[in-house]
Amino acid sequence: MSAADDIVRLDVRGLEPPEPLERVLDALGRLPDGRRLCMLIEREPRPLYRILANNGYRYCTDVLPDYLYEITIWRPDGA
Repeated sequence: MSAADDIVRLDVRGLEPPEPLERVLDALGRLPDGRRLCMLIEREPRPLYRILANNGYRYCTDVLPDYLYEITIWRPDGA
């Protein structure tokens, strides 16, 4: 399996709150072990960060050249 196969993509651009948050939490609940979720959104989802930290997830946020946010989320090994 390649590194690209380890990533589940979720595009929540254009959705009104709280739908992006609900969709990412649902996707994380179904995310297989060892996989990462990559979410694309047009605003920084600050409330999500606290939820992720409280539930043992790690994340990395990148701002893309077109001002979209790409948030990659994963659970550390053994968590």
